[in-house]
Amino acid sequence: MTVLSMKNITKSFYGVTVLDDVNFEVNKGEVHALLGENGAGKSTLMNILGGVYAKDSGAVTANGVILENASVNESEKAGIAFVHQELNLFNDLLVFENLFLGKEILHKTRTLNKRAMIARTRELFADLGVSINPRTPIASLETSQKQLLEIAKALDAKAKLIILDEPTTSLNTSEVQHLFTIIRGLQKKGITFIFISHKMPEVFTIADRYTVLRNGRFVKTGYIKDTTPQEVTTSMVGREVSDKEIYAPRQRGDVVLELENCSGPGFSGITLKVHRGEIIGLTGLAGSGASSLMHAMFGSVSFSCGTLKVFGSKMNTLNIHRAMKTARIGMVPANRKENSILPDMQLLENEYISEHTLSFWPPHIFKKQEIAKYNQYKKTLNIKDNSCHDPITSLSGGNQQKVILARLLNTNADIFLLDNPTQGIDVGAKGEIYKLILQLSLQGKTILVNTLEIPEIEKVADLCVVFYHGEIHAVLNRNNMDETTVMLHATGAVPPARSAV
Repeated sequence: MTVLSMKNITKSFYGVTVLDDVNFEVNKGEVHALLGENGAGKSTLMNILGGVYAKDSGAVTANGVILENASVNESEKAGIAFVHQELNLFNDLLVFENLFLGKEILHKTRTLNKRAMIARTRELFADLGVSINPRTPIASLETSQKQLLEIAKALDAKAKLIILDEPTTSLNTSEVQHLFTIIRGLQKKGITFIFISHKMPEVFTIADRYTVLRNGRFVKTGYIKDTTPQEVTTSMVGREVSDKEIYAPRQRGDVVLELENCSGPGFSGITLKVHRGEIIGLTGLAGSGASSLMHAMFGSVSFSCGTLKVFGSKMNTLNIHRAMKTARIGMVPANRKENSILPDMQLLENEYISEHTLSFWPPHIFKKQEIAKYNQYKKTLNIKDNSCHDPITSLSGGNQQKVILARLLNTNADIFLLDNPTQGIDVGAKGEIYKLILQLSLQGKTILVNTLEIPEIEKVADLCVVFYHGEIHAVLNRNNMDETTVMLHATGAVPPARSAV
């Protein structure tokens, strides 16, 4: 039984067609993977379904309701819920306040019935098999818990069709498995899912059917059991994508970054030496301390104790400006929506703002020079845009991430801190990013990559540093940085191993 029919959908932005006569159908109770490269039109198609965008032409029928350029509220009334890649939660509010925002339960006196909302929140979490205190501030939740809160919101809204846009981007292996268990349980209750992801192993684990878009057009649809990851990937990018190892051995230079017994918010007792041209992979369960350590090295949070040396010089106090200008450290933080993009600015401005802030002299911006640099980065990173003068919000999430990478390259940093740099980036573009990392290392750049995806570390890293409860639990060389070994250390299932330091 078909629960969603989108026929001949067309949509343009700024004179550029992003969806061209697209057809998309989903059956009741299935997990349907919607696949394609960044900019293929997946999010735009789902934003039309979710009432965020109005289509230019075409027809949409969901759960028996004809949606003619429906609003978000009308889409929700038709039983559709959209869990966005960049979660729409308010960090300053409590869990139950976020869940009932805009649909609060009231007393007869028109005052908030907090007791009823808290009870309902507990009930929803119990149905999902989740233990989260409704009075917990959103800011203190793990990403996986925020994802589950969004799903709870969808269930409370009586959603019959839930769109999950890159739901596993910031989740570790055990959290992904828990999410999939919840999805399968809801499937049995007749709830349908549209699953957007670039991770083929996950798609082939959870999805029943798939549809591929490329360059805003429908390419193919079918059953997962009747295809292979290679076939699907080829359909997505229009060519075969090699999965061969990208890593290349290189000579290490002198020590350029040295941490000795460093502690701070979320990590403690970190001692590590990093050499010029070296690529270090950092990993661990979410909240294990790797990301927090990166923020301390970048000056966005402070070390409480320990010694940090950069190019042999001790950094007693560090802020972001000093980290970038004096220590020549650059960072791509996780969660680009909150920490990276400037939504009210153009692509060009988002790309050059860091470099201009650092140089500040001359105080003028020479647009022709900046446009020339932007176009070079656009070519290097394969950024899919219409014009550098368009707002950054006009791009897909993955292409926004490429602009942030261009911003870092434009600062001429020597030490790169990349926190989940391929989040929301498609399989073809990931290969381009891996090659870029290797090229930068050959130029003498030193790179630390924090990721929950072990295959990424295997593709590029010289060493893998595994964090557990804020401490370095293991430093593994390329001979033993396989996924099983890494997960054993990330969960504390085996004794610490630091022999590779």
